[in-house]
Amino acid sequence: MEYLGSCLCKGVKFKVIGEFEQFYLCHCRYCRKDTGSVHAANLFSSTAQLEWIKRDTKIQTFRPYKSNHEKAFCTNCGSALPHLEMDDTLLVVPAGSLDTPLNMRPDGHIFMSNKADWDESLETIKKFDRLPE
Repeated sequence: MEYLGSCLCKGVKFKVIGEFEQFYLCHCRYCRKDTGSVHAANLFSSTAQLEWIKRDTKIQTFRPYKSNHEKAFCTNCGSALPHLEMDDTLLVVPAGSLDTPLNMRPDGHIFMSNKADWDESLETIKKFDRLPE
């Protein structure tokens, strides 16, 4: 399989060739902070290859002090981008960075012991097709 992805400003474009082995929604405090949301949605592969198609803007990585958490992002728009972890043996791809439709569902929620206080029964709140007036 081949997946295409990009950042919000389109200064960075990439291709992932291969399959994802896992797809997790991570609720750890680091993922909540770096997404500004209830969780991060990350795809993982130990076999897929990452190819940068366009790098008109700089890609920065950040690792909090004394942490295994890492985030790669476009320095122009701040969008999360793929990166390699665990001595370059594990490809981590933010699911929202893909432009190609993804035909898999998350395998599960992880780090639920760190979930946000307001992360309860979210499926029961009102839903809108666009910003409500």
